[in-house]
Amino acid sequence: AKNINDLIVLSADMAKPAGLTKFSTLYPEKFFNVGIAEQNLVGVAAGISNEGFKVIASAQACFLSMRCYEQVRQYSGYMELPIVYVGISSGFGLTFFGNTHYALEDISLYKSIPGMIVLSPSDPGQAIKAMTAAINVNAPVYIRCTGIPGLTPIYKEEFDFKIGKGITIQNGTDITVISSGSVTRNVLTAVSELESLFHLSIKLIDMHTISPIDKELLDSCMDCKLIVTVEEHFIDGGLGSIVAEFLAQKNITHKPLLLKLGVNNKFSIPGDYNHLLESNNLHSEGLIKSITKMVKLVFSNDKN
Repeated sequence: AKNINDLIVLSADMAKPAGLTKFSTLYPEKFFNVGIAEQNLVGVAAGISNEGFKVIASAQACFLSMRCYEQVRQYSGYMELPIVYVGISSGFGLTFFGNTHYALEDISLYKSIPGMIVLSPSDPGQAIKAMTAAINVNAPVYIRCTGIPGLTPIYKEEFDFKIGKGITIQNGTDITVISSGSVTRNVLTAVSELESLFHLSIKLIDMHTISPIDKELLDSCMDCKLIVTVEEHFIDGGLGSIVAEFLAQKNITHKPLLLKLGVNNKFSIPGDYNHLLESNNLHSEGLIKSITKMVKLVFSNDKN
């Protein structure tokens, strides 16, 4: 806000949950709360953007994706207005609010809009970098914020963030695990345990940009025997489906097998965040169990 004079931030009565209370106090002339009216939020954002302002529109991810889909499609897809949409509490972030408030379809919806960039940062530092990149890219962007307050950072040192370029956290030759969002913490633990159990070389990718996917980075995984995708999203239509489409279009004889891990396409029994991850096998133990089954199948002839 200090550096961008024409910045406007909008919220659908979500200033406090979105961490915008301080911003609204410091820059009241740059902040507008449209109330609990997400479709109106997108319409107002479109009008302000059409006047040449840089606009950030923040709301709960479930409503910003499902309730507002038509508006976002028309204004930022068809009209190409470069609004930055921030979906807070995506995935299971709203815990006891239940299935009406879980955003588990938002990737599949937003990635279907022509020209829309979809980002899913894995920790707070990366979220800051994602916002900076989104403001400067001059294209419509959806930032998917998963997790709950208090999660420890994944990145402890400075790193490069570029839209459309995933981050290789570690290299490997046997398996590639591709993750996005806050569940990457559990993936790190699972990968470490799997390497110890099976003496496998595992490549781990933080695919923060889901659309457009980093095809060059995916190409570098073709010599692996197995690719595993992990996401806090329905298994159908998300990161795993994008990787599956990529593999289907590769005109090569030998391709890695693909294991898609995420939320089964069913409604979950509400509970706290850890319960919801555990009941969908997205905690580290569940990931280890799921990947182990495939490892034993794929590497049965050459690994003990």
